[in-house]
Amino acid sequence: MNIQSAISREIFVPKDEKLLVAIEVRRRMKRKGLSFLNASRKRDYSTFLCLSVTNSQPAQVLITKVKRYPGTRQFAKRSQWSVEQLRQVNGINPDKDTPEFDLVFDRTSDQWVAGSAAEKCMFVQVLYHACQNYWEAKLGKPSTPGEQKIPGAPENKKSPDAPCQTNFVNCQQKLMGDACSVNMVIYRCKIFLNRMKNSMTANQGRLQREAAAAVKASRSRSRSSPSPRAGRKMGNAMRRASQVLSERGERLMRAEEKTGHFFHGAKQFAEAAQKLALKQI
Repeated sequence: MNIQSAISREIFVPKDEKLLVAIEVRRRMKRKGLSFLNASRKRDYSTFLCLSVTNSQPAQVLITKVKRYPGTRQFAKRSQWSVEQLRQVNGINPDKDTPEFDLVFDRTSDQWVAGSAAEKCMFVQVLYHACQNYWEAKLGKPSTPGEQKIPGAPENKKSPDAPCQTNFVNCQQKLMGDACSVNMVIYRCKIFLNRMKNSMTANQGRLQREAAAAVKASRSRSRSSPSPRAGRKMGNAMRRASQVLSERGERLMRAEEKTGHFFHGAKQFAEAAQKLALKQI
């Protein structure tokens, strides 16, 4: 079970909500004030931004901050906002894919960095279309979040009680234009490739640590002078450990070969999807 499925099962299914997307993030800028308190806190927890919609009518679109602390697999909901409280989504750079983005709410704002540029683009794209569908259903007419004003055009006066829609600034047009489904495929392929790369790197590091620990243990044992019986037992234990380590290495090599094939196939698929998206624009 992946992280998004686990978060959905623990946090959103009991609340009768449907999870649309969840990404891991970290703060780009430290909060000012109370620095002596922040310095004593441990920053080793994981933070996830989740976008969900309620199953009850009228449907509400919610942004939820979820955390998971070390030593536990459980998730904890920390903060939640509705899209009516979301004033602005800042994509930071409208010219290229970057992992940075800002969310501005009524009484707070956060500066985030996603795990990758693809994860941030996927989150912004899903959020944009969720806001668009929400305001269309609420106002009863087509609505475009973050619609820019045309110079010289007459302004439509809004009533004081009219809700303020979310404004999307510095976001790439491909996230809000046509071929959005193709872009989603491209981003999911990129996220998959990035996670596979991180997994391969972690497995290689773990194998190297295990090999180094086995060599260190064998050296420490060879320095001692055990009895013949103890020496035979130690030799048998060393052979079993060496065999287990060798089998793990073989399994890891086979897994890396399969991962390489998946990596190559996913890369070709992403390139083909990107060419198709460029043709449709």
